[in-house]
Amino acid sequence: MHMEPVMSPEALLTVVDPDMQAVLDAHAALRPMPLPSLTPAQARTQPTPANAVAALLLKQGKDTTPTALVPGVRHSDRMIPGAAGELAARIYTPEGTGPFPLIVYYHGGGWVIGSKEVYDGGARGLAKHANAVVVSVDYRLAPEHKFPAQHDDALAAYRWAVAHAAELNADPARVALGGESAGGNLAIATAVAVRDAGLAMPLHVLAVYPIAIGETSTPSYTEHAKAKPLNRPMMRWFFDHTARTAADLRDPRITITQASLRGLPVTTIIAAEIDPLRSEGEMLETALRAAGVTVERRQYDGVTHEFFGMAAVVADGLAAQQYAGERLKASLAPNLTAEPKR
Repeated sequence: MHMEPVMSPEALLTVVDPDMQAVLDAHAALRPMPLPSLTPAQARTQPTPANAVAALLLKQGKDTTPTALVPGVRHSDRMIPGAAGELAARIYTPEGTGPFPLIVYYHGGGWVIGSKEVYDGGARGLAKHANAVVVSVDYRLAPEHKFPAQHDDALAAYRWAVAHAAELNADPARVALGGESAGGNLAIATAVAVRDAGLAMPLHVLAVYPIAIGETSTPSYTEHAKAKPLNRPMMRWFFDHTARTAADLRDPRITITQASLRGLPVTTIIAAEIDPLRSEGEMLETALRAAGVTVERRQYDGVTHEFFGMAAVVADGLAAQQYAGERLKASLAPNLTAEPKR
């Protein structure tokens, strides 16, 4: 079988982290088909990076059970109201008595594929490292539900989570938004929507290699046009299936670098070096700073898109989760200076 190179010719000087290369090799061994050659329904059945992590763990003779990989975090599944019907959600709760901080989390997959199961590693890791309840939601996917259905569901999930924080053993005054890739876009866009709706603002936004613009001509798109597991043809396929018209891709909910970002909370951006989305993360950082938002961006070299959820086998994935957890805990710590209740 012909295998495309992990990197484009322009990126041959890039050194891939050995942990990361092992996952890329495991994914290639599962023989995924190129997404642009598939329908969305077919694409959702393809081997995922999470499957590659599980295969690598089995090869290493390790337990692949999520609770074994991230001890001290339990989860439950339930349905919650979305913008146009019920959505499946997974609630992660760390050990302890609580009430815990609350993170509303959105999975990746270009708004077309992905699920709370596929992105379990990132959400579960955040519950542990931020010592927080995490609500991970299966928002509606395109093309069955075109933009802005995903963004509408993201805001609805935030509304529900804050309103029901007490029953989740969480503190509605200590809330954050987070997500990976398309979900990182949703986290930023939802913070903007929350501000505009006059709702209680989150205290932190975590955007892990977010989609921040609706086009594919940045320097990192050129440098990593053929990267795995995300590349330029895949992103064009995602955009084609998500947008109703070309104008949608310029909408500030997708091109969040052009959104009104003033008044957003402390933001953390996590980036991978070998990622076509790397440049737009840099652009987002610049836009946030220009809007007066406190932002910190950390890039991990030698790793690719999706590394954040691979903490079980990629050391930088664990380091990134720990870094995100510390950033979130700093923002979500109890306000010890508040007047005690009488």
